[in-house]
Amino acid sequence: MFQKLIEKLQNEEYLTLETTPSHEPTFDGVIEKIKEYDLASKVDGFSTTDNPLSKLKYNAFFAALKLQQTFQKPVIATMSMRDRNKIALQSDLLGGNDFDIRAILALTGDPIHMSDQPHTKGVFEGNSNLLLEIINSFNNGMDFTGKPFKIAPKPLYPFAVVNSYAKNFKTLEKKMNKKIANRAVGIITQPIYDLENGKALLESFNSAKSEFRDERANSQLILGIFPITKLRTAQFLASHVPGIYVPDTWIDALTNASKIGEEEEYKVGMDLSFSLLKEVKKFHPKIHLMTANRFDIAKELLD
Repeated sequence: MFQKLIEKLQNEEYLTLETTPSHEPTFDGVIEKIKEYDLASKVDGFSTTDNPLSKLKYNAFFAALKLQQTFQKPVIATMSMRDRNKIALQSDLLGGNDFDIRAILALTGDPIHMSDQPHTKGVFEGNSNLLLEIINSFNNGMDFTGKPFKIAPKPLYPFAVVNSYAKNFKTLEKKMNKKIANRAVGIITQPIYDLENGKALLESFNSAKSEFRDERANSQLILGIFPITKLRTAQFLASHVPGIYVPDTWIDALTNASKIGEEEEYKVGMDLSFSLLKEVKKFHPKIHLMTANRFDIAKELLD
């Protein structure tokens, strides 16, 4: 299952869909929506988020397990350094390995001050590169201290993330180089909204991995796509989310559409988003689709 996903990532078109567990003791609502829109037939795999924005949600590993068992598709389970020390990280990886949760998206995690849980403390024993190092140790049959396991874990497939925009792309290149050095098989970008932005990212990524001559040279860039259907979403991303660039053309088009009405605003946003997806596929068909659980939007785009 996972080997096929990695082969697609390295050699063919590749598409994964993000899912976000809810603030409730079940993941069945997400499962049912994916079934309703027949999305499992349209993607190569899924991902599950891990308490994004430091808000309490259903566990990402259990969500990944449910998705894999239901749809027989590989799932990339997110792990945040914010909430776990090295013992907990390794313990989760061992348990997940037994249940075939083996594709891991390593995140440092959103700031703890954003949490909806008062007086919570962030752990942050390291950033996402520490988790990549831990996974590499597991793939060499030992824990992070170098103590061999009596039974070697099944192979883990680490993924990482990177901002999609910076005034100086060399800063992004250095971060990608570090994650490739730590054997990330794929690096997922924040959403892009501009083709030149996507091409610049790809150029920086290729430069970042050019020094590697071993299996790390097979690492791939995965471009994030997050459809915008409302003006306020575009304005928020442009003004308040570092590392994302929303062109003025998008803002202007959505502004004009919003003056006509919500239906026109939605239509213009979807037209822009579909056009972007279509053009990205032409030069780099390796995509991670994020819709904040708006699976109706995912179906509309993918159909």
